[in-house]
Amino acid sequence: MKTRFALRPYDKMACERLEHAGILRPIAQALAARGINDPQDLLEDWRSMLAPSLLEGTERAAQILADAAALGRRIAIVADYDCDGATACAIAVRGLAMMGIKANYIVPDRFKFGYGLTPAIVDLAASLSPRPDLIITVDNGIASVEGVRRARELGMEVIITDHHLPGDALPQAACIVNPNVKESLFPSKALAGCGVMFYVLLALRAELRRRGVFDKASQPRLDRLSDLLALGTVADVVKLDHNNRVLVSQGLSRVRRGLALPGINALFEVAGRDIAQATARDFSFAIAPRINAAGRLTEMGIGIECLLADDPEKAMRCAQELDQLNRERRGLEDSMQLDAVERLSNMDWRHHATITLFEEDWHQGVVGLVASRLKERTHRPVIAFARDDNNMLKGSGRSIEGIHLRDMLDWVSKQDPNLIERFGGHAMAAGLTIRAEKLDRFTALFERAVTETADPEVFDKVVYIDGALSPEEISFGLVEAMSERIWGQGFERPLFANDFSILSQRVLKDAHLKLVVDLAGNRFEAIHFRRNTPVASHARLAYRPEINEYMGRRSVQLVVEAVEE
Repeated sequence: MKTRFALRPYDKMACERLEHAGILRPIAQALAARGINDPQDLLEDWRSMLAPSLLEGTERAAQILADAAALGRRIAIVADYDCDGATACAIAVRGLAMMGIKANYIVPDRFKFGYGLTPAIVDLAASLSPRPDLIITVDNGIASVEGVRRARELGMEVIITDHHLPGDALPQAACIVNPNVKESLFPSKALAGCGVMFYVLLALRAELRRRGVFDKASQPRLDRLSDLLALGTVADVVKLDHNNRVLVSQGLSRVRRGLALPGINALFEVAGRDIAQATARDFSFAIAPRINAAGRLTEMGIGIECLLADDPEKAMRCAQELDQLNRERRGLEDSMQLDAVERLSNMDWRHHATITLFEEDWHQGVVGLVASRLKERTHRPVIAFARDDNNMLKGSGRSIEGIHLRDMLDWVSKQDPNLIERFGGHAMAAGLTIRAEKLDRFTALFERAVTETADPEVFDKVVYIDGALSPEEISFGLVEAMSERIWGQGFERPLFANDFSILSQRVLKDAHLKLVVDLAGNRFEAIHFRRNTPVASHARLAYRPEINEYMGRRSVQLVVEAVEE
């Protein structure tokens, strides 16, 4: 596998405008490469958010909810089992309560009910006492044709709030709010599930104002939900377009000012993160994994309870339980990763287009993480399987740029219609279910699908960079200026590349490569995480400068992301 660097193209005129506005040159170039043409594009106040009226379905959903409130109808929210689903559920419960509307919620067990509003989940909702009259899905439901049909049979209305891609047919729901249905002209297709529900609440508040329930002085402050909104948006790894950056920025500001909900404060505490210096990376790597651990290992109830807790002591108990689940998840993942790496070492994977793995004792809630790490290591599409309670194999796959994973599974299913029981997903991630005895057949057809349809060049890893830095630009000022911006999926933190002389290198804890490098007579410390093999004495490195604090000493350290080789 070759690794080569490619400069992100950027608009030089836009770069100059940003520099003239006082933005440091390397950051101005990086912003121009991400579509920022003017300093106005960087505004992140609430007034910069797209209007709720632009999202089709919000006004109809608001009318149905306002009527339900007036008639005393009972409402149940059907949540999803990841962090976006958990935050969307908490936003729905809290937001409706702020407007005087009580709603219960149901958390499906992913291992029993699968994904979405299935008929079984509808039957579960119907068994509640009191039985709901109206179901609201959050972060799911757009593919739930059968589930919505079952709800209608039982006399329950359904409002779908979702952001996933629809199938060939839409459910016959009372209302659908989803920026990714074909008819939608909403400018932000990247809105997460929690964002869709937040927009519905904004529309509902406006509807209740029109009906005289509130005026501008008495209406509830929905910005109090912005910490949940920011967390769910970052956790779901949706593209951070301008609208999403506004939502994340506002939520982070609320967290840093000490105004976060008790559950989020507690999660920051158990994670050992400084809430006053909260970043999107904290959401990605510390908070979201703890909430997701509940959905991966058991069910998401404890995660939602943490986000709904108003009592700090209860919130801390929930956060500690989530922290323990995350420790268990990490232990499982580490063990499964060791199994996977050992299997990999005995495979001639460099001469294959795909990697398919199964181990008898793997956990079905963690195989996606294994596939993701192996994909990073090999730059190949990877599917990892685990056995479920019904003796079927549940697979979770991750892909690389240039290979659309769901399309590959569709290709396989057309070659052998009886091979895959169920599948779904998108370009970069997908899931499927097969019978255990068909694993070898699937492995062969999946390899054939990718081999016959993919350009061989996609297996060379391309790392996109934002140019080189001079030694003078590698400074505290640059790191601090970068930290002031919101970076994430589709708006990646700047990555730079230079040719370095390697003065020394050693492996830490058998896992990480520690280096001292020279750039034009200037020495810098660097570290390449998850690499334990040496680099050449002269090497081109892609890196991010970060501040390293050790025993009271602060220095700029280069965090190496890739070596061109």
